[in-house]
Amino acid sequence: MTTQADTSGIRIAADNPNHHLWNNHGTWFLHYTVHPTPFTKDRIRRSLGTKDLNLARSRRDAFFAHLGAKQVAA
Repeated sequence: MTTQADTSGIRIAADNPNHHLWNNHGTWFLHYTVHPTPFTKDRIRRSLGTKDLNLARSRRDAFFAHLGAKQVAA
């Protein structure tokens, strides 16, 4: 059986440099969706711990790079 994690993908909109970023009262959060089963989804919001947009983008990119490396290794 193939699990959702085996077939997952990271989608990033090239025309939106703030894709997956959400500003909540000045603090930037990473906002993404995971599908633990084919029939469910969970919306995840994680604080990036910064008010600086460029730093938030950098932390988002590092998070997705780490996530992508974990999928390749699995």
